[in-house]
Amino acid sequence: MNAKKIIPAVAFVALLAAPASAQSPRPDGLAALGPPPIPLDNPMSDAKVELGKMLFFDPLLSGNAAMPCSACHLPDAGWAVQDRISFGYPGTTHWRNSQTIINSAYYSKLFWAGASKSLEAQARSAARGGVAGNGEDDMMEARLAFVPEYREMFAEVFGDDWPNIRHAYMAIAAFQRTLVQTDTPFDNYMRGDDSALSEQQKRGLDLFAGKANCIACHNGPLLSDEQYYNLGVPPYAGWEEDELAQITFRFELYAKGSTEELYRNTKDDPGLYFRSKDKRHKGKFRTPSLRYTKYTFPYMHNGMLETLRDVVVFYNEGGGENEFAATKSPLLQPLGLSDSEVDDLVAFLESLSGEEILMDEPELPVMQPLPAAAQN
Repeated sequence: MNAKKIIPAVAFVALLAAPASAQSPRPDGLAALGPPPIPLDNPMSDAKVELGKMLFFDPLLSGNAAMPCSACHLPDAGWAVQDRISFGYPGTTHWRNSQTIINSAYYSKLFWAGASKSLEAQARSAARGGVAGNGEDDMMEARLAFVPEYREMFAEVFGDDWPNIRHAYMAIAAFQRTLVQTDTPFDNYMRGDDSALSEQQKRGLDLFAGKANCIACHNGPLLSDEQYYNLGVPPYAGWEEDELAQITFRFELYAKGSTEELYRNTKDDPGLYFRSKDKRHKGKFRTPSLRYTKYTFPYMHNGMLETLRDVVVFYNEGGGENEFAATKSPLLQPLGLSDSEVDDLVAFLESLSGEEILMDEPELPVMQPLPAAAQN
C-alpha cells in the first residue's frame, strides 16, 4: 500500500517560505527542488490559497456547473486522471492525457504544447476550454456573486466589491503553487543523505545521467528542459475505435486552424504544430517533469504507455513510430540496456516521487438570492 500524506492547503504557505536545503551541485545540472517561484503580481497568502482551494473543487467554474478543475485532476489519481485520455465536458471526451498539477508551479510552459505561460492563464484556459470546463467568464463570475461566502472572501483577498473572474484564476493558481513535493528520496539524496537512495536506485541514477541519456531532456531540478520533441509515440487507439473520441479529435483539428488536407487526413495529434503552424513541429510535445510520476500513469501525451517500465523499454528500443516520422528526434536511438539495467532505471524513476499527496475536499458554499440592496 502506498504511503499517503494529507496536508491542509494553508500549511503550504509557511513551507514555501522555508529556505531550500544546501546541496552539492552536479556538473550535469541535476539538483534538489527548491521552493517554487511566486509571481510579484500574485503574492501568496493563507486566505488566497484557501479561496483557490475552494474554487479548484467548485463546479461553478464550468459551463454546466458540474465540471470543476478537480474533475480532471483527482487527488487520489495523482492529481490527474489515471486513464489514457482525460475526461471531457459532457458530450465530448478529451483528446490528451491529463497531466498532474503537482509541481506545475515550476513550469514556464503549461499544457502539452505550451499553450499557457502561467498557472493563471492555464486556469482560465482550462475553465473555458471546449472539451474541458466549457465556461464563459461572465457567466461563471455571475455565479460566484450569488455565493455570500465568496463575496466575503473576494473582498478580503482582493478588495473586490463583487467576485472578479480574473481574481478567481489568480486564487486557483496560488493554490496550485502549494501543491509541490520537494522531499522525495532523490531530493534528500541530492541534499546529502546518501541513504535516501538504494544501491539499485543509485545505479539507475548513473544510467539516467549516462548510458540511457535521459538527462538530455529531463534535466535540472524539475527534470524537464521544457523543450519540444517527437518521440514517435503511436497515436491514441481510441481515434480508430471510439466515435466520441473521433468527433472530439476532429473538432480540435478544426478549431485550431488546420488546413483542409490536414483536417481530412491526419490520424494523429500534431502537437506543437497547432500553435506554430510550422511543419517541423508536427508531433512534438513539451518534455514533462518526471517528478510524481509514480502516481500519474499512464504516460505520454496520449497515455499510450501504461507503466514506468513500459516507458523505459520504449526509450530503450529507440522510441516508436507515428505519422510524423520526419520530425522524430534524432536523440531517440536504441540504448542497449539489459533487463537488469531497465530495472535499475525504473527503480531510480520511482525515487522521484515521495509520499502520495492527498487532500480532503473542502465543504463548498452554495448560491443564494442576492440581498435586496445589491439588486438595486
